Amino acid sequence: MQFKKIKIQNIRSYEDIELEIPSGSILLTGDIGCGKTSILLAIEFALFGLQPGQKGASLLRNGKDDGMVELDFEIDGQDYTITRALKRKKTIGQESSFITINGKKEERSVNELKNYILSLLNYPSEFAKKTNLLYRFTVYTPQEEMKQIILESPEIRLNTLRLVFGIDKYKRIKENTLILTARLREISRMKQGEIIDIEWKKENLKKKKESLSAIISQLPDIENQIKEILLLRAQKEEELKGIEEKINEKRKMENELEKTSLLLFTKKEQITKLERDISTLKLKFEQAAKSFNPLELESTIKKLQEKKQEQDKTKSEIIQISTKISGIFSKNLELNGLKQKISALKSCPTCLQDVADTHKNSILGQTEEKISSLNSEKINLDNEKQQKEILLNAINLQVNELEKAKTSLEIIKIRLQTIEEDHKRCGEMEKQRVIIESDVNMLSNQINIIKESVSELKKFDTIIKSRETEMAETIRKERQIEIKKAEIVKEIELDKKEIINLEKEIDKKEKTKQDLIYLLELEDWISNQFLELISYIEKNVMLKLKDEFSKLFSKWFSILVPDTFNVRLDEEFTPIIEQQDFQLDYDYLSGGERTAIALAYRLALNQTLNSLLSEIKTKGLVILDEPTDGFSQQQLDKMRDVLQELKVNQLIMVSHDQKMESFVENIIRLKKQDGGSSIV
Repeated sequence: MQFKKIKIQNIRSYEDIELEIPSGSILLTGDIGCGKTSILLAIEFALFGLQPGQKGASLLRNGKDDGMVELDFEIDGQDYTITRALKRKKTIGQESSFITINGKKEERSVNELKNYILSLLNYPSEFAKKTNLLYRFTVYTPQEEMKQIILESPEIRLNTLRLVFGIDKYKRIKENTLILTARLREISRMKQGEIIDIEWKKENLKKKKESLSAIISQLPDIENQIKEILLLRAQKEEELKGIEEKINEKRKMENELEKTSLLLFTKKEQITKLERDISTLKLKFEQAAKSFNPLELESTIKKLQEKKQEQDKTKSEIIQISTKISGIFSKNLELNGLKQKISALKSCPTCLQDVADTHKNSILGQTEEKISSLNSEKINLDNEKQQKEILLNAINLQVNELEKAKTSLEIIKIRLQTIEEDHKRCGEMEKQRVIIESDVNMLSNQINIIKESVSELKKFDTIIKSRETEMAETIRKERQIEIKKAEIVKEIELDKKEIINLEKEIDKKEKTKQDLIYLLELEDWISNQFLELISYIEKNVMLKLKDEFSKLFSKWFSILVPDTFNVRLDEEFTPIIEQQDFQLDYDYLSGGERTAIALAYRLALNQTLNSLLSEIKTKGLVILDEPTDGFSQQQLDKMRDVLQELKVNQLIMVSHDQKMESFVENIIRLKKQDGGSSIV
């Protein structure tokens, strides 16, 4: 990886700059606070964005709402451009991020772009969630941070280096192993609780099987009892069936007796009715013969005919009188009309001469006379009509009386004829009565015979009650035995199910027991062998790394410091400084010596990581921030040897020591004026 150019807008003390970054060694120089470190922070922000815990306010220029960093770099001959922006809202946060590959610009989320960069740099995937740890320790670690690592407690330093070397997995393995063994012990205790009653279950199963065998042995005896009771029941049913047949025969005879008695009663009723009908017919015939006179009927018919002739004649006379009255009424209407016309007449309709009043009065007088004559005639006719109508009413009454008398006589005549026919039937009815009396005698004899048979069969009424009682008792015993059998069968089924369930439980507990044995063996192996193996592997890896790290640390320190000092790393990667077989405390070293320790530690760590992670793309890139702080002139001279020994493609160094300018290929001077930084 090699940086080529960076654009910065409103980041820390920079308002708007564009800086070409050449290959080889580069020195960023200028007074303290001129913005040298800000460029390094801008590069880190462009690559990875804001880190967890890092605030946007630490990067965005005061008083500005927007900031941007654009970084051009090359990896394996491929050009890339990353653009990241900051924006002030309620808080300052990352606004947008882009990557340009071969001129094609794509917008990606903050995390997507960070993961893509880590992939480009070929950093192991486990470092994706470890902030910029690997970048910080392989490319850029501020000198003061490296001093802080040296001064940290051994445990913190070891944990930090485990993360950097990517071997913190061993610690995680041991931690996870402890969690696993604790979980295994917990599961084992649970399984022990599950199988605690296995022996009791087995004993209970044995007892259940013995109990089941005893119950099953009772079935044959129950089956024999059922067969015996069924035979007894069949015998009782057969006896009861014969008695029921006799009872049914008795019931049939009783029904026959009832029917015969009813028929006898009916026959007797018929005889009584016949005798009554014969007596009635004879009485009616005698009375009818006394009340009917044929001459009286003839005389009544003759009188009726005469009265009807007289009735018809009177009706005809009334009609003639009514016709005359109607004629008189019509003539009166004509005369009254003529009278009105003559009274209103002024001239003659024939000769058209005026009509004299005397002539009109003469005609009117004649007309009045005719009207008067007609009225007198009408009165006479009305009187005559009234008399005729009175006569007609009298005749009508007489006709009605004669009609009633005639009808009564004719009814008597017809009745007499009917009675004569009924009288002739009396003989037949007498014969019928004799036949029915014969039937009555026969039915009486039959009733006596049936009564004797019913009397014989009545004894079975008493017998059937005792047989039914015996049958009910037999059925009750049969049901008791069947209930007992059903209870035994049910108990057998329940015991079998319980045995099956117990066997399943025991099988399950046996499997649990086997699982428990396996878990105990596994927990023992993990606790006593696996953890020792992991600790051994970790120890060996750390020893190998420590040996290599210690050699490189000693190498770089020997370049920077005279041979009077001997340095190495202990097992906790703590620098050990010795002089003439005396161990020196870090706190008693001079400022330059402390810086040399930190720089040697930094360069050794860089080389160790690049050797360990041989595929990462940042191997040829090193950034040193104030690596000579507190160095003596002699130590500054040694920096030439250090830079020549590094042999990297691109070295970016921040320093305000002018002597360092002669050790590098490129110098970028920075200055700060009026609160803003710029390139000189």
